[in-house]
Amino acid sequence: MKSEGKTNKGDLAVYDCLGKLNIEFDYYEHPPAPTAEIASLYWKDIDAAHCKNLFFRNHKGNQHYLVIFHYQQTIAIRDLEQRLKQGKLTFASPERMWRYLQIKPGSVSPFGLIHDPENHVIVFLDKNLQNYDRISFHPNHNEASLVIKFPDFLRFLNEIGNNYSFLQLY
Repeated sequence: MKSEGKTNKGDLAVYDCLGKLNIEFDYYEHPPAPTAEIASLYWKDIDAAHCKNLFFRNHKGNQHYLVIFHYQQTIAIRDLEQRLKQGKLTFASPERMWRYLQIKPGSVSPFGLIHDPENHVIVFLDKNLQNYDRISFHPNHNEASLVIKFPDFLRFLNEIGNNYSFLQLY
């Protein structure tokens, strides 16, 4: 369901940030979708590359990473460790997720970076995402999806200030 301007759920800071950056988005409300597989049931009529977002920490727990790639792809953690060259990775706990992104499990999104003013989280994006005109993410809750143009997403990342890089993830 496309809903123009109707953003009555979720993290209002996301909509405020996008508004300040003059980034247009389409808002699609749907039932709770805590995994990309469940969300894909509601994405079938949405013209965008839908992303899977995984939040990791390093072995020492002093660095955190947001890894973003197309939801239809799979990545083995061992392969990811070799590609990122950040040492041993594990999924971050719900407490760490809340501390750095103010997001709960099942709602991980790069829009959570607005809650990381110290730019602690490093973002890794699959370089294949650059081939899409529009991409989608949850707006920090899993009962909706936002679709934005890829160049606007990069502008968002640049404005937020977290380090990010593109890698061949699969």
